[in-house]
Amino acid sequence: MVRFQVLRTPVWGLFAAWLILFGTTAPGLAAEVYDLLFKTGTLDGISRTAVLDYERHVSTRDNEDLAKRETGTISLSFAPEDMAELQFKQGDKHRNLGSFPATVGNPMIMYFVETVVRDMASTAGGSPFYIRNRVKAALVKKTPIREETIHVNGRDVPAQTVTLYPFENDPNRDRMRGFEDLALTVTMSDEVPGWYYELKAETGGKEVRSSGKTEEAPIYSSSIVLATLEVPQ
Repeated sequence: MVRFQVLRTPVWGLFAAWLILFGTTAPGLAAEVYDLLFKTGTLDGISRTAVLDYERHVSTRDNEDLAKRETGTISLSFAPEDMAELQFKQGDKHRNLGSFPATVGNPMIMYFVETVVRDMASTAGGSPFYIRNRVKAALVKKTPIREETIHVNGRDVPAQTVTLYPFENDPNRDRMRGFEDLALTVTMSDEVPGWYYELKAETGGKEVRSSGKTEEAPIYSSSIVLATLEVPQ
């Protein structure tokens, strides 16, 4: 059993249990998509002195405080005993997010999913357990894997993209305040350090007036994009 060390943020304990439970109770149901999204060994070829920086940008229609609080830089660094540590940075403010076995894989996928679950629960209401279970259910559905090309470090490289729609046929769609059309999109490539190039969640749109013009704005958007790979001298 994989052991996770929780640092200050209790949601990590919940999500660790979620991941272990799914892995032990639903093998083979959506092996291709699950194995792609939760690919193991994605940190194996990275120097343990390196730091992976990801930029997270959150925008919301109805919860500006959340957007301001959750927009920042997530840094992945390595610690003794081959642990991968995540830290959120916003200006001079830093907070630890969690520590995970680097041999398992890049924990950014866990951070992405759990923060979207938490953001939806706080913005639209509802149970985070219900939301998390719908994401789990989306992983066992047959989902297309798109072959794409992305531009990284001045060159075009092959990538794969998966989009999940957790509430597509949910009986409670009419109670989700715009989150019923939530799409979770992950773009991955072997050519990208740490495997994940972009992790994005977005839902809905609404006409808003800006400078006399009508525009379409997402109800909620969260994007995490790999920014830099730093290797200290």
